[in-house]
Amino acid sequence: MSLLGSIVGKILHPFGGGTADAAPAPTAGSGGPAGTSTPSTPSAPGTAGGSDPVDVEAVLNSLAEKNPQKLDWRHSIVDLMKLLGLDSGLASRKQLADELHYSGDKEDSATMNIWLHKQVMQKLAENGGKVPDDLKH
Repeated sequence: MSLLGSIVGKILHPFGGGTADAAPAPTAGSGGPAGTSTPSTPSAPGTAGGSDPVDVEAVLNSLAEKNPQKLDWRHSIVDLMKLLGLDSGLASRKQLADELHYSGDKEDSATMNIWLHKQVMQKLAENGGKVPDDLKH
């Protein structure tokens, strides 16, 4: 599974349900023809049977309360990945940048990290997560 798929899955499907939905939503203009797998999945992958979207902030705050480290998941992609039990090393973040088609300089990790955090929050929203407005950038 991709790193993005792991992040989305751990937040929107924390109990392992709906792992097929953990793949990122198609980007604008890339919708497939009729007959693809899209019609068989719910219109909002983070929802089940028309229930409300998964509250990303509540899920992450709950995880943060149980974590002995003080992790700033709201601003740091490194802390977000740590909170989810994922490798947050530079190589993993570069892999995530590749998955999200980052076109900037991956050696400028500070700029890349800010971009990654914004993109992950956007992907969570696209996949059925309720992301706070202040994190949508």
